[in-house]
Amino acid sequence: MPDDRQILVIEDSRTFSLALRQLLQAETGLPVTTCASLKEVSDLIVAAPGAYAIAVVDLNLPDAPRGEALDWTVTHGIPSVVFTATFDLATRGRIMEREVIDYVLKDNEFALPNIVGTVKRALNNRNTRILVVDDTRTTRKVLARMLSIQQYAVVEAGSGQEALAMLESNPDIQLVVSDYYMPDMDGFELARRIRRRHPNVRVLGISSSTDRQTSAGFLKAGAHDFVSRPFVLEELQCRIASNVEVLDQLRQLQDLAARDFLTGLFNRRHFFARGRQLVGEARDMDLPVSIAILDIDHFKRLNDRYGHDGGDQALTAVARTLSIMAERGFNLLARIGGEEFAIIFPGADLAEAERLCEGIRTALAGAPLTIEGEILPLTVSIGVASIGPGDALEAALGLADQALYTAKQDGRDKVRTAAA
Repeated sequence: MPDDRQILVIEDSRTFSLALRQLLQAETGLPVTTCASLKEVSDLIVAAPGAYAIAVVDLNLPDAPRGEALDWTVTHGIPSVVFTATFDLATRGRIMEREVIDYVLKDNEFALPNIVGTVKRALNNRNTRILVVDDTRTTRKVLARMLSIQQYAVVEAGSGQEALAMLESNPDIQLVVSDYYMPDMDGFELARRIRRRHPNVRVLGISSSTDRQTSAGFLKAGAHDFVSRPFVLEELQCRIASNVEVLDQLRQLQDLAARDFLTGLFNRRHFFARGRQLVGEARDMDLPVSIAILDIDHFKRLNDRYGHDGGDQALTAVARTLSIMAERGFNLLARIGGEEFAIIFPGADLAEAERLCEGIRTALAGAPLTIEGEILPLTVSIGVASIGPGDALEAALGLADQALYTAKQDGRDKVRTAAA
């Protein structure tokens, strides 16, 4: 769920504050409130408790030279990123003991982008669920707390078997942080089982063992990274952030591979891969499922007259309307061919799917296309079929295609259903 709260920037340099505000608003889309003193901070927080999703805090202000502004944000439960122009071990200690998300040094040209990147990561971390596995409760709780401060959604398991059960019941877990020593199975075995059953989940091993082969053992077993205890907190943060970033990049690549370049809709390959899963899930819940295939009327004629640019305009216009009308609930919409689109309607019987398709047809017919100053009708023909308990997706799509042929034979701009 998107966060509609604000970002609070506490900085006494007007130039730096203004630049940071503009960058944060542009990069996060969230409104940014700025203030320059401890008094302003306290007044804002008291006046609007719960209004701030995250705070960016200058450690040293003229009226708060020892991090008092940071104390205010942390005490009031606002996740905080610190930036400071001076840094030494004593300063680091003052910052880290306050349980902040991270700190950024304000001493080079990368300070602004580093702050913005840290804030974006923290906001995105809320969408990342991490499983912490350790049989020692105290150690597990300490690590879980560290990750929660980073804004990750954290769940815990006290054994390898419990971890595997949690992965089965929580498919949104993306990263597992596992200790090596556990009574039922060691971290190596857990990593192996996770790689076999959950190949998209990343594993980070942790151990206090002085045996340098432990890290190699984790990596050979399928873990993606390893950190030795006692670890430096910043190292752990960076390694986890790096693994989460890899997950984000992989998701982006997978999404690109599943999308049609022109329309942005899912492509044919994804339609059949996900469609079979969707039909199976609907059957497991004893729900009806229907499928529709639609074709832009006289598309070849339009393409011949106005060229590929005109054809592309028609395709993108239809895709926009379909996205509004058909991408609801669990429906699966895709462009499966040149001017052909397909929709799976889980939970809709044939009559309901026909009604939905009639709404799509009407909406498209009421939105003509303008090319080179000429207003052109843009209509579609649609065929609809139900997917029975024993029907394969491809067979049902074939029935819908037959109904589509009937719609064209009947004059186009029609919805027709396949005979039961």
